[in-house]
Amino acid sequence: MTGADGATRRGDPLAALRADGGPELDVLLSGQIFYDIIFTDLPADPAPGTEVWAAGMGSCPGGIANLAVAASRLGLRTGLAAGFGEDVYGSWCWDVLERQERVDLTSSRRFPGHSAVTVSMARHGDRSMVTHGHPLPITDDELVGDPPRSRAVITDLPPEGETAPAWWTTAAERGALVFADVGWDPTERWAPSVLDALDRCHAFSPNVVEATAYTRTETAQAAVAALAERVPLAIVTCGTEGARGIDSSTGEQAHVPPVEVVALDATGAGDVFGASLVVGTLAGWPLADRLAFSALCSALAVQQFGGSLAAPGWGDIADWWQRTSQTSGDRDLVARYGFLDDVLPRGAVDAVRRAEATLTLYSDLHEPSSRHARGARRTSTPTRRGRR
Repeated sequence: MTGADGATRRGDPLAALRADGGPELDVLLSGQIFYDIIFTDLPADPAPGTEVWAAGMGSCPGGIANLAVAASRLGLRTGLAAGFGEDVYGSWCWDVLERQERVDLTSSRRFPGHSAVTVSMARHGDRSMVTHGHPLPITDDELVGDPPRSRAVITDLPPEGETAPAWWTTAAERGALVFADVGWDPTERWAPSVLDALDRCHAFSPNVVEATAYTRTETAQAAVAALAERVPLAIVTCGTEGARGIDSSTGEQAHVPPVEVVALDATGAGDVFGASLVVGTLAGWPLADRLAFSALCSALAVQQFGGSLAAPGWGDIADWWQRTSQTSGDRDLVARYGFLDDVLPRGAVDAVRRAEATLTLYSDLHEPSSRHARGARRTSTPTRRGRR
């Protein structure tokens, strides 16, 4: 399996749990893939009748790929069920995910037609997007089929009036912990019935706007308390206020502030937070360490353009901790992240790539994997980094 080999070189936070006969995967995902083209450092917003030259450009797989890459780069054996177009964009996304990012695509399929494409224009830490695509000819349940055994599933709660897909409820019945999020409600009704699907979930991590709206509360603290009555692990992310959580299974409560960084592109930051939360939970870390780790990983991601390929690897985390522990005058920050000394991989780990300016050459994807010093990163020489 692709993931087993990848976990060794990228660091394996679950090494102590591995045994013969264990689950094939650490985490299973399903969703839509996009081919993302990102323009960065725009001098002005595009206006009708004008042309704006971007100083940088990047390309990377997007959509559910954000979450898959974030999980795989942290050493989780990650399986993805997604539909890929039979065009060159779909082929490139498949190769990047399978060969470069070591995501298991056994449950994925190719379909006739073109891939969904998003053009993103990043400026002042935010972005505008234009997307074109078509729905898959089959459902997620048909795509996944009989789900492989996994330790965890990451998914969104179904919208109002829809039932939970059978693939992840089946996975839950077989012992997988379901980590759920929720999408924005365009109707803004925030029907409490959406939360009924939490009966099958282990964790729920909405943002503060979603959490307070669905629970009819006024504060993040009140919202997380209400959610903790419905799900064992309740997390509410609060942007500049950090994150709050309650783990009812252990009796822990925690609040951590964000890690202050200069944010270039926030695309995919929530996916990185979610994947990091799965790592810490499966590894059995204390709740405060799980939240701190997730906050750090999402902060490292927003310093790069590129969504999926902005996700940090263990080398990025080790680099940050070495700098912070040796030079930071913030004693609280150093104390909060002291647990990293115990969880960082020993020795070298593979570098991770950032977004390329154009479709990567096949020779780049096929080159032998080298073992770089911990923290080294491979980047594309002629361009700045991309997004999503």
